[in-house]
Order: sequence, then structure tokens, then C-alpha cells
Amino acid sequence: MNSSSARVTPRYVRTHDAAAYLGLSGRTLEKHRCTGTGPVFRKLGGRVVYAIEDLDAWAAERAQKSTSEFVPQTDYRGILSARPKPHGRQRSE
Repeated sequence: MNSSSARVTPRYVRTHDAAAYLGLSGRTLEKHRCTGTGPVFRKLGGRVVYAIEDLDAWAAERAQKSTSEFVPQTDYRGILSARPKPHGRQRSE
């Protein structure tokens, strides 16, 4: 096999392919991009692209061992965007 016919693994993927890689819809990934809660992206030639390693890192940051775990996430301004839910019923006074 000569070097010109060798397959090259893409380093960057467009939004649709990045979303498929993560198991999300393209629209969900676009919303994450607008709110600053999604994976790191780049604009190359007016196109939004994602590096595969950035997609892997973003997904790894969200790994949890159970549904009861609370991992605070920060938004693009560094502000906590999730708050822990209280256990049990809360009485209003």
C-alpha cells in the first residue's frame, strides 16, 4: 500500500460527526456550544470543528459511578451551574 492511498484518521470533526461520536444530537451539541457547557471547539475557515481528544476529555469529565453522585459543573464563567438536590421532603415554613 502506498502512502497516497493510506487512510488518515480525522483529527477534527464537524458538529454532526462530533454529536454522533458522543451519542448526542447535533442540536444538543450546538446548545452546549452556545451556553459554554460543551466540549472545546475551534473555528477553522468559518466552520466549527471539534478535536477527537477534546470530545473524549469532555465525556470523561462527566463520568459518574452512580446516579446519586453529585459532581458540580461550572459554566463558561466559572459559576456553578448545578446544585445538589436536598434529600427527603423539605418543609416550607
